[in-house]
Amino acid sequence: MTAEPRHRIAVFSGPTATIQNTVPLVTSNKARAKYGLPLRDNADGLRPQRLAAPVTVYVRQFSAHPLERDAAELYAPPDGYLGTDGVLRAEPAGETDVPVYEVTLDPQDGLYLLPYMARQADGTAWEDDTAYPTAPQHHARQPFLPDASRLFEEIDRFGLRHDGLGNGLSSQADYDFIRVAPSGGYTTGLAENERTDYGSGPIEAERPGYDFFTYKPTHLRSDPPRTHIARIANMVQEALDSGRYVGGIWLEGSPNIEETLMWLNVLIDTRLPLCGNSSQRPHGSLANDGDQNIVDSVNWILSRAWADESGANVAGVVAVLDQQVFTARDVQKADARPGGYVATGGHGGVIGSLGHSPGGPVLTFAPIRRHTYRSSVNLRQLPRSVNGLRGQRVPITDEHGRLLPTAIPQVRFVKSARYLPASPEADADGEVEIMARLHRNLQEESLAGFVAEGGVPAGNMVRVIEVALQRAIFCGMPVVKVGRGNAEGISPRSHDGLTIGGSNLTANKARILLMAGLMKLGSLPAAQDPDAPTAEETERIRDKVRQFQAIFDTH
Repeated sequence: MTAEPRHRIAVFSGPTATIQNTVPLVTSNKARAKYGLPLRDNADGLRPQRLAAPVTVYVRQFSAHPLERDAAELYAPPDGYLGTDGVLRAEPAGETDVPVYEVTLDPQDGLYLLPYMARQADGTAWEDDTAYPTAPQHHARQPFLPDASRLFEEIDRFGLRHDGLGNGLSSQADYDFIRVAPSGGYTTGLAENERTDYGSGPIEAERPGYDFFTYKPTHLRSDPPRTHIARIANMVQEALDSGRYVGGIWLEGSPNIEETLMWLNVLIDTRLPLCGNSSQRPHGSLANDGDQNIVDSVNWILSRAWADESGANVAGVVAVLDQQVFTARDVQKADARPGGYVATGGHGGVIGSLGHSPGGPVLTFAPIRRHTYRSSVNLRQLPRSVNGLRGQRVPITDEHGRLLPTAIPQVRFVKSARYLPASPEADADGEVEIMARLHRNLQEESLAGFVAEGGVPAGNMVRVIEVALQRAIFCGMPVVKVGRGNAEGISPRSHDGLTIGGSNLTANKARILLMAGLMKLGSLPAAQDPDAPTAEETERIRDKVRQFQAIFDTH
């Protein structure tokens, strides 16, 4: 009888991901005692490591739980009794002999929790990720994993399910680990036969800030540039188009994953489920939440709770966090603690739950906003080129439909507040930040716009900012207005038809959607004199703004 083919899930590694971050490797007291180093009261934690050779150990009977001995009559006899002389006997030779189980630990078994014996090159103990505080890159170790393969291995090995069994991931599916914008990198390169990710060929020496993006050690933080978001879209789309997978999991840092998930939600054309996972605590730390989030995502994907009658994903891209399922459009980090995620906008956002029902994951609501295969701005809906700020054609996709890094628009934030004008006579030229960005956009950018965060809910600005942004609009840069913070109301269409109402989106989500809209529609038609536009020029701008507004009304 032929076995059923196993499901396969793509696991994408994103930047600054606490979920793939490990606590510092601190030299153990075992090593400190062996090498004559000062002991530490709290250096007895065990770390997952591999044995180099088989070793036989003796495990004391009834030491796994304080009440095992209470049911001693239910247990088979031990393997023998270990005397103080170190000899194992079939029967106890004296009162001090200890009943034990004899077990051989083999390198092929996998990881074991063991004391960390490594020291620094000068013989001193490792106390943190760096050789000394604020050490430069060449004196620092990386706590972030280069891909999720080791993370999955440790979850399988040490993460016990409610039934007491392990292998909660590998028992359900197979996985390919794809380094899209990873948090850890091979700074000295890696041979092809050493790779654990889904890739081919050797890995050349990688550079932080270019090839991988970490936030620890904190003084060596690096973040992906704007153009890297094209690589993210292309690699995720290619993987989900391959036919290899039943779904995907995106791993990223908790403060920023909401933006990437919004990007994937409107850019990726797929009917497959795509989940986002983050973690408020590093892997291996006390009460880490990330491991369970990953297991829950696998359960969500395999449950098909997301599927409609045709098998298509009705939920779009979701964040699976703390046994809740959030829509990508609405999820936001509110605090740095497990459970510290909220649904923004005041109109839903939590559409499912996991881990409570015997029947598995449950979808309770389906979003009506357009997403993934229904999105009007997904990769397959984008044109080959659009009009740019200076009237030039801006290439958006190549001949294979892949998004070009040079196509990614520059969209900046503007924030309004009470008591902001310098004086009653203040004018638009006094808004030096806006004007400087406007001029730089005209000189250097092909596509650009602004997200203006103002009063709740309509996004109203103080007058000087309104006037400065209006100049940007007549220069070809669309402006989206949203309410500040997590506004529960709807930012409506503007009365003059020149700005875009951001609905109930946060400023960060509105920025992502405006970037996608610019790649779909191009720049606004600029007035010949932005300070004195004609009625005809103004009406052409209103027509184009209505097209942007349609995107914000439906996505």
